[in-house]
Amino acid sequence: MIASLEAQLKQTVERLAEVTEQLRVAQARIEELEKLKTPPAAFVKANKKLPSEGPKKARKKRETRHNRARRRSQPTQMVEHRVLSCPTCHLRLGGVSLARVREVIDIPPPSPVEVTEHRIYKGWCAGCHRWHEAPVDWREQVVGQGRIGVRLASLIATMRTVMRLPIRQIQAYLLTLHGMRISSGEIVELLHRVKAQIQPHLDALKAEIRASPAIQADETGWREDGINGYIWSVCTPTIRYYEYHHSRGGEVVKRLIGESYSGVLGSDFYGGYNIHEGLHQRMPGCISYATCMTSKRNMRTMSHSSPGPHPSKPSMSKR
Repeated sequence: MIASLEAQLKQTVERLAEVTEQLRVAQARIEELEKLKTPPAAFVKANKKLPSEGPKKARKKRETRHNRARRRSQPTQMVEHRVLSCPTCHLRLGGVSLARVREVIDIPPPSPVEVTEHRIYKGWCAGCHRWHEAPVDWREQVVGQGRIGVRLASLIATMRTVMRLPIRQIQAYLLTLHGMRISSGEIVELLHRVKAQIQPHLDALKAEIRASPAIQADETGWREDGINGYIWSVCTPTIRYYEYHHSRGGEVVKRLIGESYSGVLGSDFYGGYNIHEGLHQRMPGCISYATCMTSKRNMRTMSHSSPGPHPSKPSMSKR
């Protein structure tokens, strides 16, 4: 038994010596190959050591004014949803607190139109033998002699001019949402009264434009009800004025800027602007002269596109 164990031990020692020699040879071979290893190319980046895990710096908080996320609106009403008992075991809950908030934005249901009946009383004067009615100021309540109030008239005018809705769609909107029936003729007459009401304000804007040292003018096609027409615009750095005309002739320019305008008129090369006899700045592509006056970049563009303001000359060019 002892002899057998000694024989096994001897074999194990011999095997260990053999494996150790093989390991030494392999390590020597690896060292030789490491010396023969080609270095990496110049464009290969060396491995960077990962930073040691130390205490992280606290993230710097931005000011609230730099936050571009969508902000919550100011609530007009609040609805609280509270829970008092467990929905599973029906025990009373403790430590009830606010968990989260959800914002819902909606519009109130459309209200029907308000019909106000103004009852105006009169009385007999025994001294002057005349009937006298109670005085009422209608200027802030109704437009002209009609029955349509100021708010409804403004809504109809906005839908017709800004939103470009046909009259029948305006009728359908008022009937569906507000329960009001109105004829197309009444809408047309109302729009005429609104125009007459704001005409003094439009004249004031046109007078302010004519007093400006520079005006940019332009026109574009505008077809209505199968009839050709044009929208004319005259602009300054602070005012944009538009008028509709069936004509594209030069006489419209005179109506807009006046007969004796002494400032600089900016326009494209359309010959209709030649009716202006004062200083004239022509630019390709309808570059706004009013904008050029306030921008260095556009000033350089203007200086290369035209030699400068000059009196208008007759032109045979067609647009």
